[in-house]
Amino acid sequence: MSVPDSETVILVTRNGMGEAEPALQQKLICTYFKLLDENNILPAAICFYTDGVRLVVEGSPVLDSLKSLETKGVRLILCSTCLDYFNLTDQVRVGIVGGMTDILEAQRRAGKVISI
Repeated sequence: MSVPDSETVILVTRNGMGEAEPALQQKLICTYFKLLDENNILPAAICFYTDGVRLVVEGSPVLDSLKSLETKGVRLILCSTCLDYFNLTDQVRVGIVGGMTDILEAQRRAGKVISI
């Protein structure tokens, strides 16, 4: 079994991936997380903030992939301020609700930060 790459952190700031229609953004993010999981490409952490927190709540199309990545040791850090702002805190289904301090610490420790 692979272990997370302690050098890499992924930042997710959208409810999807890229600049496109929402349906395409959702399709792309589903494929992205599925491929990370299936190929054991394991970042140290994935940080979700702004609209990105919508991917960790009830009804998200990527929950199964995210749960699998978390089981493999990937830290999923969720912005509590963003969850509160969108009234989603009680709908979180994966990850650890943290704060900006947790996101900053993950970025500080990273050798590589990928923003999607």
